[in-house]
Amino acid sequence: MSVLRLLRKPGCLIKLNSIYFYFQVQASHFEGLITTIVGYILLAITLIICHGLATLVKFHRSRRLLGVCYIVVKVSLLVVVEIGVFPLICGWWLDICSLEMFDATLKDRELSFQSAPGTTMFLHWLVGMVYVFYFASFILLLREVLRPGVLWFLRNLNDPDFNPVQEMIHLPIYRHLRRFILSVIVFGSIVLLMLWLPIRIIKSLLPNFLPYNVMLYSDAPVSELSLELLLLQVVLPALLEQGHTRQWLKGLVRAWTVTAGYLLDLHSYLLGDQEENENSANQQVNNNQHARNNNAIPVVGEGLHAAHQAILQQGGPVGFQPYRRPLNFPLRIFLLIVFMCITLLIASLICLTLPVFAGRWLMSFWTGTAKIHELYTAACGLYVCWLTIRAVTVLVAWMPQGRRVIFQKVKEWSLMIMKTLIVAVLLAGVVPLLLGLLFELVIVAPLRVPLDQTPLFYPWQDWALGVLHAKIIAAITLMGPQWWLKTVIEQVYANGIRNIDLHYIIRKLAAPVISVLLLSLCVPYVIASGVVPLLGVTAEMQNLVHRRIYPFLLMVVVLMGILSFQVRQFKRLYEHIKNDKYLVGQRLVNYERKSGKQGTSPPPPQSSQE
Repeated sequence: MSVLRLLRKPGCLIKLNSIYFYFQVQASHFEGLITTIVGYILLAITLIICHGLATLVKFHRSRRLLGVCYIVVKVSLLVVVEIGVFPLICGWWLDICSLEMFDATLKDRELSFQSAPGTTMFLHWLVGMVYVFYFASFILLLREVLRPGVLWFLRNLNDPDFNPVQEMIHLPIYRHLRRFILSVIVFGSIVLLMLWLPIRIIKSLLPNFLPYNVMLYSDAPVSELSLELLLLQVVLPALLEQGHTRQWLKGLVRAWTVTAGYLLDLHSYLLGDQEENENSANQQVNNNQHARNNNAIPVVGEGLHAAHQAILQQGGPVGFQPYRRPLNFPLRIFLLIVFMCITLLIASLICLTLPVFAGRWLMSFWTGTAKIHELYTAACGLYVCWLTIRAVTVLVAWMPQGRRVIFQKVKEWSLMIMKTLIVAVLLAGVVPLLLGLLFELVIVAPLRVPLDQTPLFYPWQDWALGVLHAKIIAAITLMGPQWWLKTVIEQVYANGIRNIDLHYIIRKLAAPVISVLLLSLCVPYVIASGVVPLLGVTAEMQNLVHRRIYPFLLMVVVLMGILSFQVRQFKRLYEHIKNDKYLVGQRLVNYERKSGKQGTSPPPPQSSQE
């Protein structure tokens, strides 16, 4: 009864709700971030109220200042929502819909979140960001195929007039909220259609296929994070950056669009009347040419109109093209959406089963019945499927040229594949392994392993991290100043795979890089294991030198590099000061080539003071 009397008091429910909200914020492990966002929301509401009061009392300067402050807070909150909250929602929804694929439960995700909340949120945000990025890339591909105006409900990121910051400023809050809810519904529905429903179908049709093997322990030789980064940063970009892969996907989308358009009589709506427009344009060009040949009097302004039309056509497709509207148009659009959903479902089933099945079958030849991480099998199967499709398309293109040409092409491609394999073993196998091992010895082992313990090295994990490090180093080298490594890498990129020069790559790139890495690994080991014991030091000192010599030598090399850089800068400063103080003038002298005779030599250039 006392509790009921307490609840009947005014303001008690508000206090209980505030206490409940406080405990929920504390349980989220991000009380600082949530408190900051709520504070900015309250600040925006306060600025809106003050802006309205300033408008009523006609304080124009205060109203303008409050409006600018509100715009800043509004744009900041919208950026946080679109870049931070929306990918995080997508990542968590992807994880929830794919729990059965990995034989996990919500309790496992809750335990992982409680053990490492920051890492869990970052990984989910990263997965959601990748999902949003590839979805936007696919929408851009659809815009290249479909008629301009079909995807009117989606923003065109390639539109030069598209300015997201300007939209955030001008559009009201309810428009942004409505767009955010619509985006969440669309992205969530696609996840349900292409992930949750295919998983249910696979579990019913192939009970032994799922779950995927991704369970790793703390003493596993390969970490899950390194494999995910390797897949996202190396495997997928290597496939999607290939021009023919994008052309295959674009061709499949165009074939599906043409098929659906003719089946549902929506060809004009999906692709537009391109053939009719081209025929009418050709007919108009022929008529104009015929009129010019007959010396007809040109219409006033015809040249300006033609130039204007040429400029418009050169600028790309317009925002909307008219189309022919068939009978029962809403029903046909509904059938088109159903056909699209069925196609996406079938494509998702193929992508979830075929690469993994092919990778498991190939991996079983040298691993037997041992379970392997599915990222390895999926990547292996994906590359095998890609190579198979590529080989089939190449053979189909060679068939009309005859048997002799096919044999000649097969011989050339076999030689090119052998060269590529040798280069791949050196640049994608040996160099990343040495680089990852050096990174392990210099950075990871001194920070993670105490002196009284022995560090363990896993070659697969070192190689996976070495691939990422090699990619980062190559990107930094290409963005940096001109030196020999940048010149060699640019030359290798320019030659490509078809014109690969094995001798040049080994002599100019692989041999110097491998030599430097081997020296960086071997010289400190020889000093610690061969020279230091001869000095008669204790075993503890030998262990200390053996464990700390790699970061010490790295620090010495960095200091020498900084000192040499500073010496060069001081020399340049010295020359600049000397020239400013003592140099009177300079004179340009023509270059004269030396003659072949020994006795004759060009006169030395004479300097004159100006």
